[in-house]
Amino acid sequence: MTDSHSHSPGDPPWKHDGVRVVPADRLDPNTAQTPGMDRQAAITFARTGAQKLWAGTVHIHPNAKTGAHHHGPLESVIYVVKGRARMRWGERLEFTAEAGPGDFIYVPPFVPHQEINASPTETLECVLVRSDGQAIAVNLDIEPAEPPEDVAWVDPTHPAA
Repeated sequence: MTDSHSHSPGDPPWKHDGVRVVPADRLDPNTAQTPGMDRQAAITFARTGAQKLWAGTVHIHPNAKTGAHHHGPLESVIYVVKGRARMRWGERLEFTAEAGPGDFIYVPPFVPHQEINASPTETLECVLVRSDGQAIAVNLDIEPAEPPEDVAWVDPTHPAA
């Protein structure tokens, strides 16, 4: 990886090629956008040299939602900072679950899904991490099942009582 840092002959290893801090006011809005959502990249190959992940933020406007899509072979993690996220997934988006501040959402590879801001008045703020720097989004033409089935998540290592 090349960078814009000048290296002095006596610099210790990783001084300029180790940890990177991306300040909140320096996120990159030049990333794929969806109407009603504002995405900003923090960790990318171009910005930090990241080889196996992409990370950034997404702010989803009240009542906004994506279309049905999947991210190919990529895994995604969404961390809810503020607001209420509603996820729909499945062949007909027939399943749904909600997450609030402090909750994590995991989306496996190839799973058809839709992200929704469940609030009509509050912006949903999330941190998004994907398992590769590729910007894969495969849009799907799905007739959603109505109403979707609410699915409670149960951790297999900590089953519900």
